[in-house]
Amino acid sequence: MTAASAIDRVLVIKLGALGDFLLALGPMQAIRRDHPSARLTLLTRAPYLDLAQASGLFDEIWVDSAPKLNPLAWLALRRKLRGGRFRRVYDLQTSDRSAGYFRLLGGAGGPEWCGKVPGCSHRHVYDAPSPLHTVERQREQLAIAGIDDVPLSDLGFLDAPIADRLPARPFVLLIPGASPGRPAKRWPADRFGDLAARLDAQGLGTAVAGTAGEGDLAHAIQAAAPEALDLTGATSLPELAAFARAARLVIGNDTGPTHLAALAGAPTLALFSADSDPGRTGPRGPHTRALQRDDLADLDVEAVLAETGDWIARDPRLGDGAT
Repeated sequence: MTAASAIDRVLVIKLGALGDFLLALGPMQAIRRDHPSARLTLLTRAPYLDLAQASGLFDEIWVDSAPKLNPLAWLALRRKLRGGRFRRVYDLQTSDRSAGYFRLLGGAGGPEWCGKVPGCSHRHVYDAPSPLHTVERQREQLAIAGIDDVPLSDLGFLDAPIADRLPARPFVLLIPGASPGRPAKRWPADRFGDLAARLDAQGLGTAVAGTAGEGDLAHAIQAAAPEALDLTGATSLPELAAFARAARLVIGNDTGPTHLAALAGAPTLALFSADSDPGRTGPRGPHTRALQRDDLADLDVEAVLAETGDWIARDPRLGDGAT
């Protein structure tokens, strides 16, 4: 056996959306702890390349090209996957696409495979969609492969200096955006504006986070609360994590940045419509709550303030009685 072939090579597959990727960092961190000397490769989507690199978990990161109907692209991907000489694959995506990659790697005759695809060596069998939250489902999956300690994702590696950009007074971070293709996941921007005005009257500032394309949401909020700080399109993920940690609390829709805030340790209230299930996909963190209405247009500001009143009065991270 050559030195090159003696290296333990392990592949992790995680595509999905930002919130899914962030929740999967805990399993990825557990995989790295279980394979401390392995050459660990990640197959992911291009938007998560910087995040994966910042995690420090992987020796190599491959970008999934999603070849679809292009036979030459599928052949190139098969060649790349088989050239990786992986001993084991952790499929944290568990989708039809990743099941196709199982077949590209030789199916049951290929490397050990931890996932749900029939015929794999470490198969996790569950009803689809799973009734479990993603976190619990992936814990069950990794336990089948002998990895029992899978804590929540540690986002300590995401941080940045922001002291000179913080509001002058304690503030609440608002996340009014969500996937453009799923408008039902958005609490109306005028409600966020009313909330910001109410918080201002209580002596709290507000900051609005989101993508550059969500600047109109920040402007709508500023129409009701002119002093709200517009951060849309102006924060990297490390900076967003730092703003979340600096905030008294975070209030946001069911979207990736809200997941990031919760996992970063910020007190986080996530707003849900019937479009998604907080029991299966809600943010997780040490101080996290969810508030749901079938139609978010039916969620009033008073209900949000009632849910977060104790957090507004004190920061739960500082213990009972803290102000």
